[in-house]
Order: sequence, then C-alpha cells, then structure tokens
Amino acid sequence: MNRYDSEFWNALDQLVQNSEIVIDRPKGTAHPRFPDFIYRVDYGYLKDTESMDGAGIDVWVGSNGKNVDAIVCTVDLMKRDSEIKLLIGCTEEEKEIVYTTHNESQYMKGVLIRRQTLSREPL
Repeated sequence: MNRYDSEFWNALDQLVQNSEIVIDRPKGTAHPRFPDFIYRVDYGYLKDTESMDGAGIDVWVGSNGKNVDAIVCTVDLMKRDSEIKLLIGCTEEEKEIVYTTHNESQYMKGVLIRRQTLSREPL
C-alpha cells in the first residue's frame, strides 16, 4: 500500500473514532420507503458528518470490530448522485452482502474497495 492509500484509510479511521455511529436501520428491519427491502447488515451514519446527499456519511456496521475495512462507492441513477459508504468491522460474508445490496437494482451500482493490509513499495 502506498503512503497516500495508507493516509486515506487512516483519515477514515480518525473520522469514525471521532464520530458517533447512529444505526437507524438495524439488521432485520425494512427500508422506510421500500418495505420489501430488509437490511441484512446494520446500516446507519456518522453523526455530525456530511456526505454528498447532505446527510451524514453512510456506514454499514458488521459483527467483526470497529475498524474501517472497506468502502463501497455507489452511483444511484434515480437520485442522480454518487456516494461512498464506509464498511466498519464487516466479515467477508457481510462485505459480500453489502456489495450485492448495492448492485441488485438496475438503478444503483456499486464497487467494493477493500482495505489492503499488505505493505509494498510506494508507487
């Protein structure tokens, strides 16, 4: 991982450590506007932060600790926006669930970027 990559992930860690995580859509609950959609991983936001949509930075919180271990970059064709969503403490299975969730609709697509822990020469 090069220095800038490492600094990016460290900045995300700092943001999470200095923010309150609010889970407003717990695992097993239905989406407020789409009742057929059930959250399979806790979903919420970082309080007192702001994302592209003007709301708090979105987070998926898994069952494996408090580290930022991946992000999902999304494009929503209905809302005509893009965002990043932080994955915090997600197992590989939970990461796959989140990734699939952001690609099930024809209107939303996402890419999963895992945090790399291998060290290598800077680019």
